[in-house]
Amino acid sequence: MLVVIRGAGDLASGVALRLWRAHIQVVMTDIPAPTAIRRTVCFSQAIVHGETTVEDVTARRTESPEAALAVLKEGIIPVLADPEGSCIPVLRPDAVVDAILAKRNLGTKITDAPVVIGVGPGFTAGVDCHAVVETMRGHYLGRVIHEGSAIPNTGIPGLIGGFAGERVLRAPADGVFHQLLEIGAQVKMGDVAATVNGEPMVCTLDGVLRGILADGTPVHKGMKSGDIDPRCEVKHCYCASDKALAVGGGVLEAVLNLTGALEKR
Repeated sequence: MLVVIRGAGDLASGVALRLWRAHIQVVMTDIPAPTAIRRTVCFSQAIVHGETTVEDVTARRTESPEAALAVLKEGIIPVLADPEGSCIPVLRPDAVVDAILAKRNLGTKITDAPVVIGVGPGFTAGVDCHAVVETMRGHYLGRVIHEGSAIPNTGIPGLIGGFAGERVLRAPADGVFHQLLEIGAQVKMGDVAATVNGEPMVCTLDGVLRGILADGTPVHKGMKSGDIDPRCEVKHCYCASDKALAVGGGVLEAVLNLTGALEKR
């Protein structure tokens, strides 16, 4: 079975891990200059560095759908810089998963593959996909929705270690991001993690810097640019989150359920 995952950020990478470990072939796509924050657990970094490993799975940048199929034979996940998903009609996958997490549909259609799954808000099962997987933390996280849509985006990050919005660091100005601290750094409230045009991006609580934009990234004021984990577990920086794996489990359920239903017809 072949699945194309649109997006290669941290949640999409959790989806890829779940599918890959279930012996499902995966090809991922992302934008040419990824803006991932949790870069240590994002397969999108293969586009930046040529190759990257998340937990025990390796991904490699490939330049064409044909090259992607060759890389799959090596036991490596191919990642294409292909934000439009132009590889999909060439690869003709059994399923397409839109895990871009743009909070709206950027072009995925229910006709893209025999099974199409939307991750998070912006999709409606039966309209632009066959199923939607819930991404909101709480009772419904990771559930498969066969009719309707996911819970609308609230703009408020989920609660971790007793903190929600305080965990997120945002760019203080428009400009170019200058990273000062590395992922995994222990931080205190008031520490400066980065600057934009000389203005500081200040840590909002004590914890571990779980994610931060790469140096040189263009940003706009208020753009999400960093993530502090108040639980202070450095190892969390280097493995997929509970949320990513829960969403990945929902996608795996949906893929197996819907492809199995097709085979029974």
